[in-house]
Parts: sequence; C-alpha cells; structure tokens
Amino acid sequence: MEERVKEQLLARFRAYLEVAGEAPEGADEGGAPDLFTLLAEVAALKTEIKVESRQVKAALDQFRELFDLLRGSQGRLEEELERQREGVDRQRQAAERDLLLELLDLRDRLHAGLEQGRGYRPGWLARRGGAGEFVAGMSEGIAMSLRRLDETLLRRGVRVLTVLGRPFDAQTMHAAEVVEDPARPAGQVVGELRTGFMQGERLLRAAEVIVNRHG
Repeated sequence: MEERVKEQLLARFRAYLEVAGEAPEGADEGGAPDLFTLLAEVAALKTEIKVESRQVKAALDQFRELFDLLRGSQGRLEEELERQREGVDRQRQAAERDLLLELLDLRDRLHAGLEQGRGYRPGWLARRGGAGEFVAGMSEGIAMSLRRLDETLLRRGVRVLTVLGRPFDAQTMHAAEVVEDPARPAGQVVGELRTGFMQGERLLRAAEVIVNRHG
C-alpha cells in the first residue's frame, strides 16, 4: 500500500477517534450508536432479562407454594366443616330421639288412661250421678289427643313395631316374660307389655313382650 494512502487512512481514523471522544456517550450527535456501545447495550439487556427471569421464576415458585398452601388449607377446612356437620346431625338426631321417647312415654300414659276409661263400668249410684257420661267424655278427649299424637309421630317417620305372633327378635324386642304353651311354636311372641317403635329403619324403642317356649 502506498504511503500516501496509509497517511490518509490514519488521518481519517484519528479524526474518527477525536469525534468519538467528544460525542455523547453511546452515539454520535444525531447518529446511530457505534458497535461497541451497541454490544454493551445488548449485553446489559441480556443481563437485565436474566435478572427479571430469575425474579419471575422466584415469584412463580412463591405463588405455587401459596397455591399449594391454600389448597391444603381449603381441604382441611372442608374436612373440618364436614366433621362439624356430622356432629350437628348427630346432636340433632340425639335431641330428636330424646324428644320422641318422651312423646312415646306420654302416649303410653294416654293409652293406659283410655283403656281404663273404656273398661270403666259405673255402679247404680254412679250412673245416677252421671259418672258414666263424665268418664265417657274424658275417654273421648283422651282418644282424640292420642290420635293427634300418633299423627305427629307418623310425620316424624315413627311407626309401631308389630310383634304379636312373630318370632322373637332380640334386636327389636325384650323378653319381659316367658310362658309355656305346647300348642304354639317355641319362640313365638304371644303377648305385648309395652309397644315398640321404629323410626325409618332405626329402632326407636324396643318392645317388651311375652315369649312362648317349650318346657
């Protein structure tokens, strides 16, 4: 290469360096950035992207942990609510059972009073005093109350347990007495001392019965 050309190239390079040193950092005035500045900015951008990517990943990991924690807490909450509902149902059933048993005791007393009234036979003096009409009126009132009570029990799913003539069942009956009658099958219920009741498929009160046996 000729010396003259070399001198021209060196002069131009020196002029470029002087202009680059005086221009604002990163670019000529009103011009495009030089290659070094462009590469520096690309490197800085890549670094910033990496930092933001790490931050996003950390945030996603944190959200995932929070989501897992929330899902676990929700599961435990649902289990606790289910246990509470079951506890409330058991308490309600127990309270309802106690109330129904009290109503059955009341029914026993009403039924006993009705039987006594129906079996009452006034004497001559009582007939003259109107005792018979009084007892008949009382019996009718008791019978009406008993019918209403039976309707209330029926609405709650309570029904009478049929036992007479059936084989003894230890799950639903209590053998209060035993008799011997060879004409009847052994283990047959031949009498009822207290009525038993079912509520749906659940035993509410066992029946007290008289059971036949063969000596």
